[in-house]
Amino acid sequence: MGSPAEQEHGARGTLPERLPEGLAEAIRTTAEEIAQQLRAAPDTGAPVPGLTWTVGEVAAHLAQANALMADVAAGTPHTHGDGTPQSIAAANEEALAAFPERAAEPLAALIVAQAAAFLDAVAAGHPADETLMTPMGPMNRAVLGSYLLTHMLGHGYDLARALKRPHMVDPVRVRLTLPFMVQAMPRVTDATATAGLNARYAVRLWGGGRFGVTFTDGTPVVGHELPDRPDCTISLEPVTFLLMALGRCSPVGAMARGRVFAWGRKPWLGPRFPAYFRAP
Repeated sequence: MGSPAEQEHGARGTLPERLPEGLAEAIRTTAEEIAQQLRAAPDTGAPVPGLTWTVGEVAAHLAQANALMADVAAGTPHTHGDGTPQSIAAANEEALAAFPERAAEPLAALIVAQAAAFLDAVAAGHPADETLMTPMGPMNRAVLGSYLLTHMLGHGYDLARALKRPHMVDPVRVRLTLPFMVQAMPRVTDATATAGLNARYAVRLWGGGRFGVTFTDGTPVVGHELPDRPDCTISLEPVTFLLMALGRCSPVGAMARGRVFAWGRKPWLGPRFPAYFRAP
């Protein structure tokens, strides 16, 4: 079978063929940076700004989520709510209650180990385009990897704020979240907010990365290509985009700081865009 190092090298060697360029390394380093933050935490019972969870509860949730996604990538189906923000939140609380570990070192080790288990599962030879059932609906392993990274970045940011440490969200990693974000957006659309809406949006991230959203009578179609003759073009700084999308950043504050611009035939549609979606 070869040594662990040889096996790891072999697994990593196949990943570029199965995941978008840079995604495997982003998953690996993000997990390691979260673990470093935890190991330096003076108190895992400390509150996390903006959440009802403590540092230890966020870390436990990350360990559980990484394990779930590793299992899904290996072909083991899991149920975790029905894909709506409310049901996922309820499933998160139920899972946390059944998992009492809150100490920094064991959780840090689990987060890293389960991120590695995910990459091993992706490299194991499963069909790259196989559809898997995930908490956010059906997706292939490449999109699932983008989902895993997005989830770690969001909660890694939460931990960094709680521990007063630099966060790991950067433009390169944000662009790697786009495959998941594009696929997930219709699922997290607030039907009440978009009722009757007809509008075409082009969304561009500074430095690269883009997607389009077309609403027809309130129902969105989201894709990596931009719509013809968009009603509104939104240009965002990448880190701001992800933090806004995950509910960690105020759209009003982001616009006031010059991190977001909107123009086009109907520029007033720009400030309304974030309110059309609800982060899980």
